[in-house]
Amino acid sequence: MQFKDYYKVIGVAPQATADQLKAAYRTLARKLHPDVNKEAGAEKRFTDLGEAHEVLKDPERRAAYDQLRAAGWREGQEMDPPPAARGAQGARRTTRTGGTESGNAAQFSDFFESLFGPQASGGERHGGFERSAYHERGEDVTYALAVSLEEAYSGGERQLTFQLPDQPGDHVRTINVKIPKGVLAGTRMRLRGQGHPGSAAASNGDLFLEIGLAPHPLYAVSGSDVSLTVPIAPWEAALGAQVAVPTLGGTVTATIPAGAQQGQKLRLKGRGLPTEPPGDQYLILSIALPPSASEKAKGLYRDLAAESAFNPRAALGV
Repeated sequence: MQFKDYYKVIGVAPQATADQLKAAYRTLARKLHPDVNKEAGAEKRFTDLGEAHEVLKDPERRAAYDQLRAAGWREGQEMDPPPAARGAQGARRTTRTGGTESGNAAQFSDFFESLFGPQASGGERHGGFERSAYHERGEDVTYALAVSLEEAYSGGERQLTFQLPDQPGDHVRTINVKIPKGVLAGTRMRLRGQGHPGSAAASNGDLFLEIGLAPHPLYAVSGSDVSLTVPIAPWEAALGAQVAVPTLGGTVTATIPAGAQQGQKLRLKGRGLPTEPPGDQYLILSIALPPSASEKAKGLYRDLAAESAFNPRAALGV
């Protein structure tokens, strides 16, 4: 009888916690399950995996196995079964039904039964593995999805093509996703049954989409509000004006008050994202100077300088 390194089978260190053991086991179980993996040798590895998990998930069995391993036994070494188990092993060998050995193909390995006896795990078996342990819901998957501000405003439909983590390369999935009108950054959308496949008859996991907003060349976004920097001419700031400005819903006319200041904010109520209640759009005024001035324009600036007592550096104390 050969010694089996159950930790090596699952792919964890002997010091692995119960949670680490469970996570590694589930990852391999999804890859090797006979309903999914048809490669040669996969079913044998699946059976070995189930046997290893059967031992290591149970604290008492794991402790007994660790004592044996601490004695220096390593994978593949020939060993005799513990004396206490030889009777149980012999009994299994002589049990017959209708002239043939009873259920040998449905048992775990001789090594397992030499330690814990036949029928130690119970349950319906598939290739030596307790199938009931695999009736587990598939794991959920999270996917970061960046949408444009226009999509967030109007809603729409997006086709996603992606591959689930820990799945073979040919398991690429394409789905159509509806982007709800007014969706905000940080929204978590749930698509039922689009995550990892469940084992056997168990249900699939879910796909969660974490919505982010792609950067926009014009607008900045805060929650459901948007802001837009609007350049205005010095005379528009001084005299006031009616100017055309873009919004997510189309162009509107905004009123610039006389005496407007650099950085002043104007509010367009309800012109942000269409949430409940709707967000607003803020116009941030930026006074822009002409790129060059004619002699006549320079004369007007000189007249303005002579007429006005305005000192833009008064706050500096000079």
